[in-house]
Amino acid sequence: SDDWAVLKKTVLDYRRRDGRWETQIRQTYDRGDGAVILPFDPRRSTVLLVRQFRFPAYAVGHREPLIEACAGLLDENDPETAIRKEAEEELGYRLKDIERLFAPFMSPGSVTERLWFFT
Repeated sequence: SDDWAVLKKTVLDYRRRDGRWETQIRQTYDRGDGAVILPFDPRRSTVLLVRQFRFPAYAVGHREPLIEACAGLLDENDPETAIRKEAEEELGYRLKDIERLFAPFMSPGSVTERLWFFT
């Protein structure tokens, strides 16, 4: 759907390892990049998680809210700014010292999203 993200269908010629060319048809879903953090509260000696309703999980029969790490889309912010905003929105916490860990593609078979991990 183009309502929230962009779904593209692409036809490309791909060179295989054996040197032969192959025409492939692929769909990609571009929803932008995101950031995620697993903050630790030393006073309570625990990590902070979020409980949220997620329609895709509901659509396949999971009726309870999901327990997740704090995360969100970058929305044109840099990853650190975005995760600080998400932590205030979702957890009610203003983060002090954070460290960027890595930024993998989470589902590169069909989704363009790269997720910036922080702690």
